[in-house]
Amino acid sequence: MAEPQSNARLRADAGATTSGVIHVRTRLTADFTVISNALAQRRGSAVTVGVAAYISSLPDGSPVSIAALCRHFSEGEILISRALRELEEAGYLERRRERTSGGQVRTRTYFYDVPGGAVGDGPPEPPKPSRARKHAAAAAPTEEAVAAAPVPAKAKAKAEAEAEAEAAAAPIPLADADPRAVAVLTALRRVDPRLILSAQETARLAPAVTRWLAAGLLPTQITDHLTARLPEHFLTRPVGVLAYRLKETPLPVPTRGAEPPVRPAVVPMRNCDGCDRGFRAAEAGRCRDCRNRPAEGRLRAAG
Repeated sequence: MAEPQSNARLRADAGATTSGVIHVRTRLTADFTVISNALAQRRGSAVTVGVAAYISSLPDGSPVSIAALCRHFSEGEILISRALRELEEAGYLERRRERTSGGQVRTRTYFYDVPGGAVGDGPPEPPKPSRARKHAAAAAPTEEAVAAAPVPAKAKAKAEAEAEAEAAAAPIPLADADPRAVAVLTALRRVDPRLILSAQETARLAPAVTRWLAAGLLPTQITDHLTARLPEHFLTRPVGVLAYRLKETPLPVPTRGAEPPVRPAVVPMRNCDGCDRGFRAAEAGRCRDCRNRPAEGRLRAAG
């Protein structure tokens, strides 16, 4: 006798997942990156998490500027810069301006696995100077000696001019800026969504826009000038392009003088004495055709 068969479905295993994602894990021994769950599962923009994961996977010394990230990702500068700001506000990313051994000032970017570097070794310490550098530093004059040394007149004048230029280039507070100029700058994003300016950038450009308004240009004319033929991709912040276009102040609108403009005199209309044709002349007489006609023809036509 055959054994009875049942068409009922088998009961699922109690430990098996019935919904959601099922991980098929592979143990990696090379080319992998460890990321904390707090960063990988961070709520908000997926671009921010993707940029953080990409920076974590890069070796030390790799460029992570906005231009370098835009070359790797398909997103534009606005989303990339917003992701970097979010990571910086959350404590995962830090930018420091440090002076190199050659005296140059560069911006170094530190990326932390844990916000704020609370866990881990933190940023690397600068290299210790070698013995030759120590002897060179000892032989170099001190700051007091440099301050006490006489300064040439040309160098002093150049330094004062540079200081005045830096003071003139310092932006005024946004609260003291011209409200009309601020309105023109804040309205640029309506024409091009990429032209989003911060408060410091707006305060920097406001004096130049004020000079353009004082020259007699309308706000719409300034907007057209700033937004015409912009590049498809900005390598840096758009404030640099706007500042370059506002660098030269246009000529002011010429004022109207007290004397009215001189208009050419209009010669009155006359009727020719020979053919009665109308023509313009200062005095009455004959038209050009009648003057050029032979005398016999005029007498014959008159008879």
